[in-house]
Amino acid sequence: MGGGYVVIGQDCDANGQPIFPPTGLATNQLDKIQQELLAACQLIQPPYFPVLSVEVVEGRNLLVLWAPGGMNRPYKAPASITAKAKAWHYYIRRYSSTVEAKGETEQELLSLTAQVPWDDRFAQHAQVSDLSKPLMVEYLTEVVSALAEDAPRMTVEELGPQMNVVGGPSEAPRPKNVGLLFFNETPERFFPYTQIDIVWFPEGAGGDRFVEKVFKGPLARITRWALEYIQGNYLFETVIKHPDRAEATRLWNFPYVAMEEALVNAVYHRSYEEREPIEVRIDRKEVVVLSFPGPDRSIKLADFEAGRAVSRRYRNRRIGDFLKELDLTEGRSTGVPKMLKAMAANGSPPPQFETDDDRLAYVVRLPVHPLAEQPTDSTTSEVTGEVTGEVTGEVGRLLRAMAGEMSRKQMQDALALKHEDHFRNAYLSPALGLHVVEMTLPDKPRSSKQRYRLTTKGQQWLANQGANKQP
Repeated sequence: MGGGYVVIGQDCDANGQPIFPPTGLATNQLDKIQQELLAACQLIQPPYFPVLSVEVVEGRNLLVLWAPGGMNRPYKAPASITAKAKAWHYYIRRYSSTVEAKGETEQELLSLTAQVPWDDRFAQHAQVSDLSKPLMVEYLTEVVSALAEDAPRMTVEELGPQMNVVGGPSEAPRPKNVGLLFFNETPERFFPYTQIDIVWFPEGAGGDRFVEKVFKGPLARITRWALEYIQGNYLFETVIKHPDRAEATRLWNFPYVAMEEALVNAVYHRSYEEREPIEVRIDRKEVVVLSFPGPDRSIKLADFEAGRAVSRRYRNRRIGDFLKELDLTEGRSTGVPKMLKAMAANGSPPPQFETDDDRLAYVVRLPVHPLAEQPTDSTTSEVTGEVTGEVTGEVGRLLRAMAGEMSRKQMQDALALKHEDHFRNAYLSPALGLHVVEMTLPDKPRSSKQRYRLTTKGQQWLANQGANKQP
């Protein structure tokens, strides 16, 4: 689906596990093997040449071939390289084995690969210079790529082919669509409505008022910004205490994992050729994630509802590869099952999946937990200055520890907390959700310059706590 790797010189045990140190290749073998590879790759129809590099592992030489999905797929290979009368066949990967594609499998292979996927095509209306080297280096650093060390010294023309986001003849290289989506500051210039719209309806979808927030920019960035914006403003935890036991019940109006899966799924599978944004509609009853077009016809709606939505066709193969590298998706058709599990674990009603007969649109509905605290109208809450929902012990500790504008690390240090995930989940996100803490740069949630400060409501809560302690 996204290509793969072949490592030459690495031996394995009987269970297929690599043995270290590897056997390796003698230095005087390297040129000979590369010549043999050149001859073998020329036998592929049409010719295909993977990216090759010589790597040294524990003092042993290895040849590593990276075989990304080609522009002229599918490819045929001879059944035997040494046979005089060669027979060419299509081959596919089944689990850990390479097998010949026959019958219906061959027909499906041909139908799936008759055209190059849109995200892997060249953008004829763009130049390689439209790719942002800082964004490319930032990505390589985040995914801990071995290329990150050399990337700052390389040009975009050199770096692009290495990341497989630039291709074509050397005299006229072109960026690929996926490269512009991830590594251009304004991809909407090339693909209109590459954006995520978040709309809050305080009076319901039929009301006269709504609050809209639009996120534009590189695809990974706006996905994260949108998720953080939703988490900080519209996800609320409710704590229910019980008289018969010490443990309280904690639940969310909408569990974050389900929200994340629904939105990332829309980013992954929408068509960027259609001039329609991804839209997230939030009210007190549900979250609705709308994207265009709908799921592939090979998936039945009943399979979605049962958690069996396994697609055999991927609209955006390369986009999925990048999202997977960034840990935003697993790329294994696990999104729907994870949504179902997250909603069930929270005690929420199951998510609902909708599409039309022509699969023109796709809707995911996440119903609110019936016992959850309801989000309040932000305008009313700011006027009254009241804090709705329970200020947990963790949030209270955070409010007392804050002094002026503080970074996330400064707040953690003030609370003597080591684990960032725990701090965000138990302290920072609930405080943002209660509107007792706010960001200094709400439009840039992940900015290195981001700071946090008490809101008017947070200051009033602290003042009330002090007044309650007076004799």
